[in-house]
Amino acid sequence: MAAWHSPLGPSPRAACSSKTNILPISAVMDFLVRKRAAGYICRSCTRQVQREIRLRRSYSGSARPDIYDVVCVGGGPAGLSLLTALRANPVTSHLRIALVEAQDLSKIKSWKLPLDRFSNRCSSLTPASVRYLDQIGAWHHLDQSRVQDYHEMQVWDGVTDARIEFDTLSSSPTSGADTTIAYMTENLNLTSGLLKRLEELGGVSTYDNAKVEQITFGEQNPESTLDLREWPVIHLSGGKQLHARLLVGADGANSPVRSFAGIQARGWDYNRHGVVATLALEEQDFPSHQSFSPSGKIAYQRFLPTGPVALLPLPGNFATLVWSTTPENAALLKSLPPKEFIAMVNAAFRLSPVDLSYLHGPASSGTTKEDEYSWRIEHTHINPLSVPQAIIGVQENSIASFPLKFRHADTYIAERVALVGDAAHTIHPLAGQGLNQGQGDIQSLARTISYAVEHGMDIGTTMALESYLSERYAANHVVMGVCDKLHKIYSFESGPLVGLRSLGLRAVNGLEGVKGFLMRQASGSGKMF
Repeated sequence: MAAWHSPLGPSPRAACSSKTNILPISAVMDFLVRKRAAGYICRSCTRQVQREIRLRRSYSGSARPDIYDVVCVGGGPAGLSLLTALRANPVTSHLRIALVEAQDLSKIKSWKLPLDRFSNRCSSLTPASVRYLDQIGAWHHLDQSRVQDYHEMQVWDGVTDARIEFDTLSSSPTSGADTTIAYMTENLNLTSGLLKRLEELGGVSTYDNAKVEQITFGEQNPESTLDLREWPVIHLSGGKQLHARLLVGADGANSPVRSFAGIQARGWDYNRHGVVATLALEEQDFPSHQSFSPSGKIAYQRFLPTGPVALLPLPGNFATLVWSTTPENAALLKSLPPKEFIAMVNAAFRLSPVDLSYLHGPASSGTTKEDEYSWRIEHTHINPLSVPQAIIGVQENSIASFPLKFRHADTYIAERVALVGDAAHTIHPLAGQGLNQGQGDIQSLARTISYAVEHGMDIGTTMALESYLSERYAANHVVMGVCDKLHKIYSFESGPLVGLRSLGLRAVNGLEGVKGFLMRQASGSGKMF
């Protein structure tokens, strides 16, 4: 028997049995017409129709939701690198993308300083990070005159003077291999270059000078087939609202995105502060002890009981200081006049921990830190080839400090949320891996999003994001654990552990294969698992 069709279409009771919770507006209006013609509608359908009408009226007086595939909160190196990677990839270039940043990005993009002045926020980029920046077309947008590569690194124990020397022979023994250990540049140079590349690519809606007031979940829009009730909505100052299929938190250690997702970050404070400054060095009047270094630049790091002190090369006769020390010592260093500060930094690479402890104490009557250093260095034997050039100047207003913390989020993903960079993990700066870990995150997340798009997946679901978590969480945890243990091991000034760590350092220094492995891990060119 042929199926019978009512001239009015499906019966009201058939409409009641529909699995669709919210009817399309066109169906609602057609239903109302049929109601008038048939003179009958059940109570359940009446309530549904009334609800649809109310929803339609509520949306008719407001703008439709501003929906994006990816919204990134945070315009630092990690966030900008991710958006650049997505726009540079033909697979993901069609995605609708938005960037939210509290600072004025136009000032950062046009940032420029004279060649004899540097920002005190510098980072060490591994060759792997630089290769990826070049791959997405951003590296050549950096001011290359403000980038300094180095090929040697001296690391030693401040208590026993046990030393390990990383050089081009141990890191890349094969002829023609990349011999660069890392590239030093200012964070502002990197972000400026990324912004220029992002402008070149286009296709990103930028909301800078915008504060995130709150992040909530969306509401169902009757004019859309999308159910927005589980989508993050970013409420910006000024009333703008952005709906995100995938919300990326690149918004730092105190991430609002992480808080919205209900993800805990666990860890501890080191009770240490990192003191940074831009320093001028005396001219190097002797050849580098590693004559095969193309640039002649060397990075130095000395482990003191209060924390490591590092001097990392910048272009010209300049270097950036990163000194991890106690909050009391950090406060003292920031309060000193320039000449006394310079004396303290020179002492940190040359004098014994006992002498340094004395220098950090109250000055003797009628003497300055500079006087104390001058007297003590005369009675200390120093091999000039084992320490950096003497510091002769400090850039005005470049001395600053920040507290050091260990934090690791319980997970990097939630439904429609992904965390990258400092929002996911905060590491001790002794290995210079913080920014490089963030770059590793964005490379992995960009690949994950690209795979999801290619295979027709919803890029915001935890299923689509799972590969990012599995790839990055364990790798980051290993690096963070190693840095944490190094900090704790070298905080001992006496006892059997001091002898054991020195023995281990000397043993590794004599094993070129082991040093090469360590350098490949640090440069991002080796596989740990």
